[in-house]
Amino acid sequence: MAISVLVHLTNEDSVLGEVEALPAVDANYLTVANPRRRDGKDLPYLQPNVSTVIWTIQRISFIEVMPGEEQEKLVTFVRE
Repeated sequence: MAISVLVHLTNEDSVLGEVEALPAVDANYLTVANPRRRDGKDLPYLQPNVSTVIWTIQRISFIEVMPGEEQEKLVTFVRE
């Protein structure tokens, strides 16, 4: 199951994509499938047919994990 993430690269715009698993503590790189801008447009510095990108951890400031479908369906009780 792919995990949607928002990768914040140092001195660049953030990249939305999917990863198979979150990187381990001792990871040296992050493999991102279907990299794109937040608005869904292609990244200008990648070729149009690129489907997977590998970035070194040194280039990444931080990673946001986007909520999955099961998290979005979570029902909470609201007191009215």
